[in-house]
Amino acid sequence: MNSNPNTLRSFVTQPYRPSTTDNLDLSKYPKLTVVTPSFNQAQYLERTILSVLNQNYPKLEYFIMDGGSTDGSLDIIKKYEPYLAGWVSEKDRGQTDAINKGFRQATGDYVAFQNSDDVFAPDAFSRVAEAWRKAPHTDVFFGDMYITDEEDVIQEEMRAPDFCVECQVYEGMQVFNQSLFMRRARLEQVGLLDESLRFVIDYEIVARLGVQAGATFRHVDGFWGGFRVQPDAKSSTIASSVGLQEHQLVKTKYQPMLTSSLGASFWQRYCRLRKLLAFVGKGQFSYVIHRLRLRQAR
Repeated sequence: MNSNPNTLRSFVTQPYRPSTTDNLDLSKYPKLTVVTPSFNQAQYLERTILSVLNQNYPKLEYFIMDGGSTDGSLDIIKKYEPYLAGWVSEKDRGQTDAINKGFRQATGDYVAFQNSDDVFAPDAFSRVAEAWRKAPHTDVFFGDMYITDEEDVIQEEMRAPDFCVECQVYEGMQVFNQSLFMRRARLEQVGLLDESLRFVIDYEIVARLGVQAGATFRHVDGFWGGFRVQPDAKSSTIASSVGLQEHQLVKTKYQPMLTSSLGASFWQRYCRLRKLLAFVGKGQFSYVIHRLRLRQAR
């Protein structure tokens, strides 16, 4: 890894200071809607909020959908209320329901969700805007992701190759929701997040978008988000049971929709080789060596 482990922490803890947009040409910026679902995450929530607001993005719509927290989260939300497009604190049916509530209110060109224990990285939104100016008809923009500890210190880097729907379905998640922006019109066309799922909502919606005829994905180099490893994270508590079951359900659902007649064994081998060649082609040799060592150590 070559990232400064302190940069992200500084970004998500520095106080928010609104900036002016008087001299900006707003037509060069797509409107971005971000939704944060939250329930009793006061320990991390403010850093998530600051990771959104500190982008100082000129066309931002930010919703926080709280599930009725009792741990002080509401005091944090109210602190930033002037900068929010809206928020609620009410009992919901879980994370996916909360995100969809926000998406239904969204008016942005692109939508994203960032959980209340994860964060965006510096300049993430400006990278989206820059990519959009180059390819404004893209349906999905996505970047790379950090893995952090509870104090936002970077522990690992997760880089993504260009999107391949077969690899998404056969190998697993190719796009990280912490670094994902979806065109709202396309999302509304295919339907919002699947509320029957608890763990693999990001895997499912990316697969669903990926099998749509004409859907366009664009990977942009750079770290857009951070996934926090912490004891109470859903990925820590139910990944080995519910997560694996849901993953298999989604995989089974979308395999028949792929146009390729090649089977799982081919695609699993191909996808591993494809990643290797993609990173080598970009000159990311240290990252390749690092990931190979991790694989050998398992």
